[in-house]
Amino acid sequence: MSGAGDVGPVPSGGERGGYELRVTSYELTILRLVTRNSYFVTRLRKLLIGAAAALLLAGCAESPTYMTSSGAAGSREAALGWTLTIISCAVVALVAVLLVWGLARRRESGTGVSEGREGVSWIYYGGVLMPIVVLLFAFTYSTVTLTGLHHPPGEPKVHVEVIGHRWWWEMKYLDGAPEGVFYTANELHIPVGVPVHLDLRSADVIHSFWVPKLAGKTDLAPGSENSMWIEAKEPGVYLGECAEFCGLQHAHMQFRVVAESPRQYAAWLADQRAPARVPSEPDEKRGEQVFANAPCAGCHTIRGTDAEGKVGPDLTHVGSRLTLGAGILPNTPGHMAGWIASSQAIKPGSYMPTIYLKPAELQTLVSYLQSLR
Repeated sequence: MSGAGDVGPVPSGGERGGYELRVTSYELTILRLVTRNSYFVTRLRKLLIGAAAALLLAGCAESPTYMTSSGAAGSREAALGWTLTIISCAVVALVAVLLVWGLARRRESGTGVSEGREGVSWIYYGGVLMPIVVLLFAFTYSTVTLTGLHHPPGEPKVHVEVIGHRWWWEMKYLDGAPEGVFYTANELHIPVGVPVHLDLRSADVIHSFWVPKLAGKTDLAPGSENSMWIEAKEPGVYLGECAEFCGLQHAHMQFRVVAESPRQYAAWLADQRAPARVPSEPDEKRGEQVFANAPCAGCHTIRGTDAEGKVGPDLTHVGSRLTLGAGILPNTPGHMAGWIASSQAIKPGSYMPTIYLKPAELQTLVSYLQSLR
């Protein structure tokens, strides 16, 4: 008598006679998978193509990386990281080889018991002496390297205070006379080959200052100050970001470090210390009036005008900056108009409110802000 799961010819009713095939539930599942095979293959092919395209685009896009370093501190930290990685891989490889070798010997001898003092020697050398030597070297090398990074090799000639806000960065340049102190936002300019001392503090929650290609991470904690130094070995624009989760827009809290020659840096410094440019074009003049009458002046400062707000970034030379919204938008007239008119749609939860203006007012306001260079 056939069971319920049997497969075989079973007489079928009807005048013509014949046979019918009884199929088990397992075989039915296989048949369904086979019929859907082309669907799954198509979906898998699309998924692999999409993943490859995403990786390709990610390689072309601007992104922070610690695999290569262009900073004096970062190079030493990268060397430490690679050394510890190589040691770890070598230890794992050696343990794997010894394990395979031990299993092979056990199979040959037919017993798992070592004879004589050979097994005890392996415990002494492989289980005690080798770990002590490896860990002692790693600890000493790490301590010497990290201790040497507390202070730069030369005296810092640039002194900047970095203040972390939710969710943007404020840079206060402290060199020179008190009247020469000025603020920028989300953009740190430094001279190439010169150590830069950074005082770090937070205005709200814990943040972490990180420029992967120049130096390691340093936290900014409320109620306390921290410090670090960076030095770029070659000109360029280096991407930095907050490396400590700080709330809704943590992923959109970026900044740029612009390393330039000492001569270019000195020219930039002189421009930044100057008050805001006086508007000359009709649109720019109307835009200045719009700025003064809108909520903008209550939150932002423009040196040389009556706007002295302290809530948002200093906009004295906002037109010369590379990005808007803490690094998430290029600084173009179109993006600036979108940021003013719909900041909450672009960066939900930020403290930048949506400013309701007529199209003509928005256009003149953008013309004025873009002229502040």
